[in-house]
Amino acid sequence: MDERIAGLDAENLDAAPEYRVFPKSWGAEYTAAGEVRFRIYVSGVEALSLRLADEQVPMSTTGDGWFELLATNVPPGTPYRFVLPDGRQIPDPAGRALESDVHGASLVVDPTAYSWKASGWKGRPWSEAVIYEIHVGTFTEEGTFAAAAERLSGLKDLGITTIQLMPVAAFGGRRGWGYDGVLLYTPHPAYGEPADMKAFIDTAHGLGLMVMLDVVYNHLGLDGNYLEAYAPDLFMDEGTPWGPRPDVTRKPMRDFVIENALYWLEEFALDGLRFDAVDRIEDQTSDVHIMEEMALRIRDALPGRHVHLVVEDGRCITALHERAEDNSVRLYDAVWNDGYHHLIHAWATGEHGGHFKVFAKDFWPRIGKTLATGFALQGEKIAEKGEELVGEPSGHLPPVTFINFLQNHDQIGNRGRGDRLWSNIEPDLAARLMGMLLLSPQIPMVFMGDEFQSKGRFFFFADYPADFDQNTPEDRLRQGEAFGSADLMLDEIRDPTDVATFSVSKLDWQEAETEEGSKVKAEFRDLLRKRHEHLMPLLRDIGGGVGHVLTAEEGLLAIDWQLGERRWQLRCNFSDDEATLPPVHGQTIHVMPGEAEADIRDLSRFAPRSLIIACG
Repeated sequence: MDERIAGLDAENLDAAPEYRVFPKSWGAEYTAAGEVRFRIYVSGVEALSLRLADEQVPMSTTGDGWFELLATNVPPGTPYRFVLPDGRQIPDPAGRALESDVHGASLVVDPTAYSWKASGWKGRPWSEAVIYEIHVGTFTEEGTFAAAAERLSGLKDLGITTIQLMPVAAFGGRRGWGYDGVLLYTPHPAYGEPADMKAFIDTAHGLGLMVMLDVVYNHLGLDGNYLEAYAPDLFMDEGTPWGPRPDVTRKPMRDFVIENALYWLEEFALDGLRFDAVDRIEDQTSDVHIMEEMALRIRDALPGRHVHLVVEDGRCITALHERAEDNSVRLYDAVWNDGYHHLIHAWATGEHGGHFKVFAKDFWPRIGKTLATGFALQGEKIAEKGEELVGEPSGHLPPVTFINFLQNHDQIGNRGRGDRLWSNIEPDLAARLMGMLLLSPQIPMVFMGDEFQSKGRFFFFADYPADFDQNTPEDRLRQGEAFGSADLMLDEIRDPTDVATFSVSKLDWQEAETEEGSKVKAEFRDLLRKRHEHLMPLLRDIGGGVGHVLTAEEGLLAIDWQLGERRWQLRCNFSDDEATLPPVHGQTIHVMPGEAEADIRDLSRFAPRSLIIACG
């Protein structure tokens, strides 16, 4: 036997390395003594082996499906795979790095090897978040963490404070959105090594930028999902169209998921996580729902840092966001506010089909309600839901609980044509909508390229094997229709697996240097300067019940938010006629168009297509 294989040492099995905040149940872990403990759950087998470099050694069973092995003299970068009784060699489901792809060997990684430069970084308050969503593979021509890091200083200069990465967990093939990850602890190799991801985050922190990561626990992908093959009992009988659904009531899977969230936050010094589609995570039989346990575990394990947790949740419920008595966040900081997007998009574009159908009426009263009190749906009947009421009253929550946006990866890439909002509305309207987004008290989010109103297309793309019956043209057509493209034709659907679909989705940075792009970018920078200077200081520690709708009718809005001792005021007249609205008081922060300010005080006359922000 190779001297690296030391066998099972019971005294070291539960020893957590000193540099870790928590013990990790799965994977390859250096112990405090410098050995490596390999640990995996496999159901229904009595024997398992580890192939470490060129040596294959039996592992020891510790019962309940767990196998372990303690090895000495294992340098970082050593390849390893687990060997099933039938001879199949599988990567580590909790491995940190890969030798090639999700079908190959995992690599042993020393997580302490990276030397952090911004080691004193503690994050920023959530009230300071201005989120910029990126896809690493298409944010730059190179599609790597290293190339993306070179763009961070430009985003900081614009006033962005938070980078949100679309999922980076390793998935099958080289290119994809990342929502079909199968090795949830492994950064996707095409983007770089774990050290490259850490360097990206380190660079961001050095610039004062937070970094959040999108994580997916409601399903695992299909290509390379060996975990389902050797541990089928950890998945639910009924899966999803995108892959099998983890059974988080089973302790090995529950630990796998919660520890994964802790791993990203602790080992990569991330500032927060965005949890994909939590309404699709089923956990009815546990004493404490996994999403509650998740947040409590994270907040207990990582004190002394600003750690922000965000959910995507189509139910429009408040349970995950209720504040403690002192107004502190108990579980989750915020939720993606899809209803705001749907209302604005349906009104601005005239697209009323698909999921916009529910929002294709009473636009301005509902936009007003959303800006003042949170969700667009707060207990309404929807035909598709029968007698079930959708949503809950949310006005008692702080405005920063809601993340508003004009588009995101889903709302562009799933449209079939990959067309952005900026290609479908007039520049003047686009400017007003961006002003309303960035200067309202909710947390604003933009998609990469929004700062210069990129017209570049962003498609759904993947690198599925040829025999995969996944995302057929008919599937994509139905998806496009659901996302508002009512006149989409089958022959317009691009092949997601064609490398050209991926290439054309890369952000064209030359657009930002055109005369129009430079003008829009300057306006974007000015809006964020005003948010930083005037609005952010009022949002810290602000409670709920602060928004009040004064006027909300066709094209007209007047909303006040009482932010401590100051009143933040929004007035907009998006109609084609002059209108009378309640006057503003105090300092005028932003006026569009510039000449509109003259008539808004004593006479309360608001020019057509105008937006006024004031603070008194």
